Amino acid sequence: CNISSTPYMIIFGVVQIFFSQIPDFDQISWLSILAAVMSFTYSTIGLGLGIAQVVSNKGVQGSLTGISVGAVTPVDKMWRSLQAFGDIAFAYSYSLILIEIQDTIRAPPPSESKVMRRATVVSVAVTTFFYMLCGCMGYAAFGDNAPGNLLTGFGFYEPFWLLDVANAAIVVHLVGAYQVYCQPLFAFVEKWARQRWPKSRYITGEVDVPLPLGTAAGRCYKLSLFRLTWRTAFVVATTVVSMLLPFFNDVVGLLGALGFWPLTVYFPVEMYIVQKKVPRWSTRWVCLQLLSVACLVITVASAAGSVAGIVSDLKVY
Repeated sequence: CNISSTPYMIIFGVVQIFFSQIPDFDQISWLSILAAVMSFTYSTIGLGLGIAQVVSNKGVQGSLTGISVGAVTPVDKMWRSLQAFGDIAFAYSYSLILIEIQDTIRAPPPSESKVMRRATVVSVAVTTFFYMLCGCMGYAAFGDNAPGNLLTGFGFYEPFWLLDVANAAIVVHLVGAYQVYCQPLFAFVEKWARQRWPKSRYITGEVDVPLPLGTAAGRCYKLSLFRLTWRTAFVVATTVVSMLLPFFNDVVGLLGALGFWPLTVYFPVEMYIVQKKVPRWSTRWVCLQLLSVACLVITVASAAGSVAGIVSDLKVY
């Protein structure tokens, strides 16, 4: 049966309107931790079910070259492969909030940069290993029929309660992830607005609202009318766009492609060259530029594949 996702998107948007009123990025650490735990929860369940399915099938489904030509046309396979690069590139979008996270780390010892470098190495290694396992086992379990959302492939298998737990974990994870990525944008816009209109009471004014726990110091919420209206409008706008384009993998691939090269590769590489004073046309400089060009090619190709996927989906939506 066909079930509309629109009501669920609206509910998600309403929840985000409330969470978006958390004033600062450093006040959502609990939400970020909860989201990370939920991510590992549903990934572990998906991995476990994938292994169980492979055992049940008494063998590995699919092939090393991916979906077979015949199940899809050669052109479709090419577009899907390029879109997959965009989906993978989206995993690197954490670079957008790297500095924001580093700014919340307590003062040394050790230094913020050393703590952040260690955290980045460990987190990237763990998540890469974990998600590679999930992706490979999911394809091994279903082969060419592997769904975009791995958990939907187990929709007619027991135990149903385990799938319910996994799907609930996805919802909680996405609630937290939305805030982790949007809070820096909220802060940027609000800082710019205060600098642009420093005398506007609408933008700079705050009202102390007592919380139910008491009215003592620290028990009041500082309500800003500008924050309330602009953040609510932003959440409403993103929710409407999501309802108009409910193509998760295609949109994720496009966003991943657009943000990958400029924000994750180009600017960091150029800043490194300037900071370390890397001589022009030296071996290191040439290697860094080749890396940047290669990632630019991946970005363009991924964006093209994702756009093709969106256009294909729109034809039958």
